[in-house]
Amino acid sequence: MNVLVTGGAGFIGSHLVQRLVHDKHNVIVIDNLLRGNKIPAHVQDSITFVEGDVRDLNVVMNAMEGIDLVYHFAAVLGVDVVADFPVETMDVEVVGTRNVIESMHKHGVKKLFYASTSGIYSHSAIVKTALSEEVLVDPRTSYAMAKRYNEIYLASHFEEKGVDTIALRFFNVYGERQDNRMVIPRFLEQAEANLPLTVFGNGQQTRDFTYINDVIEACIRLQETKGFHIVNIANEHEWTIKELAETIIERTGSSSEIIYLDAPKKRYDYEVERRIGSSEKLYHLIGFKPSTTLQKGIEIILTQEEYSTNGHNSI
Repeated sequence: MNVLVTGGAGFIGSHLVQRLVHDKHNVIVIDNLLRGNKIPAHVQDSITFVEGDVRDLNVVMNAMEGIDLVYHFAAVLGVDVVADFPVETMDVEVVGTRNVIESMHKHGVKKLFYASTSGIYSHSAIVKTALSEEVLVDPRTSYAMAKRYNEIYLASHFEEKGVDTIALRFFNVYGERQDNRMVIPRFLEQAEANLPLTVFGNGQQTRDFTYINDVIEACIRLQETKGFHIVNIANEHEWTIKELAETIIERTGSSSEIIYLDAPKKRYDYEVERRIGSSEKLYHLIGFKPSTTLQKGIEIILTQEEYSTNGHNSI
């Protein structure tokens, strides 16, 4: 197929592009390179790369010609970045998605994958069981509200225009090539330098960490799914941030200590106490769910040649 990936130079996007090329698809990437290009060098020669912003309709429209399938992963990421730039965050989501849909209609493209987020659940995560897609969501941040708006917007386009759409609610994805805006690479970087691992709050808040290869496998297997679906991609295990920090110290042999800090006020709405997702719907659709344990995922990161050679900047 001819596949367009917006945000394809980012962490998740670059892994997806690598897999699509491996599967012999023709891949076109749109990315503004604000955070650099994480696509491996040997893959870059096999794709068509368009440096541009999804908020530019002409860029998206021109790239859409001849496309069979779209993965719309362009987004502003990182709690601190999103908190500091809420308007840009929402513009990238809302304007970018509108441009993608308009371009798809113009060129007759009928299949879209959209990168949503588990952050949509926000404080609804106090429920006792793993979060399913049927749980009443509670978006409170600019990022989460824009993601939820787009879920509803894309559902409407399926109903009116017949655009098959999978909205993917990712749960704390981690893996190689992720940068230290996210907690696991930040802890790894601190541990390698024997610096204190900085934890906001008391460290008892939980997250559901999902390894990147499992996420990409789900994205690929969902290609044949028809209709509109919101689908969690979660590991279905929750870890406290304190446990995560302790595990990283142990696995790296670091002499780091853990220090606990008050979370900045701007992070309040992001600091939910509990998050664990259910991947039962995903399993029902494709017979697959993420299974890589956090210990195994960290071990894979630590044994990557690029990690040991270049340090944590390569994550």
